[in-house]
Amino acid sequence: MEEKQLTSQESLQLIQQMIHQAKQEQKDDGKGWIIWGWLLFVASVGTWVNLQMKWFSPYFFWNSFSILTLAALLYKVVRVLFFPKKKKVRTYTKDLFAKLNIGFFIFVAFIIVATSNGLGPAKGFSLLIGLYGFWILIYGTALNFRPSIIAAFVTWAIGFVALFVDNFADIMLLHAGAVLCGYIIPGHMAYSAFNKMR
Repeated sequence: MEEKQLTSQESLQLIQQMIHQAKQEQKDDGKGWIIWGWLLFVASVGTWVNLQMKWFSPYFFWNSFSILTLAALLYKVVRVLFFPKKKKVRTYTKDLFAKLNIGFFIFVAFIIVATSNGLGPAKGFSLLIGLYGFWILIYGTALNFRPSIIAAFVTWAIGFVALFVDNFADIMLLHAGAVLCGYIIPGHMAYSAFNKMR
């Protein structure tokens, strides 16, 4: 079977489509950062308020967040297994992000287990903040999104401060500040930039 020879016009059109696809791949709409950022922010501030008011157990909001996260994961697994979408083109950046996400959540599990086995919640959340900074830096660098790169360093600065704080209520405020600076603000900026581009 012979391959069809492309005309110069068809070749140019194919190259333009590939460039357009690469540009689209390099943009993030920010929705994921916004959603996770606000969920983490509410869990942190809710925990801080709860520690002051003593309404529920100290980890009520984090346990609720965990249940919500597991439900979202279960929904995604069911959707992928039983309602598959048309396969999109695999790209290097998408593969990178998929592996990064797996690594991130495995490391979160390490921190949760370590926190449950003697590390303590204050230090555990400090390490989480540091991990957020690393994750944000890689995404910002891969997408060439300067606000995320700056946010990574701000998040790390908050994480370093948190390492020297032992009061869990204060750690919750620092955690809320870290997700505000690292997830929510850059997420809204990415969302705005993405919509302007479209």
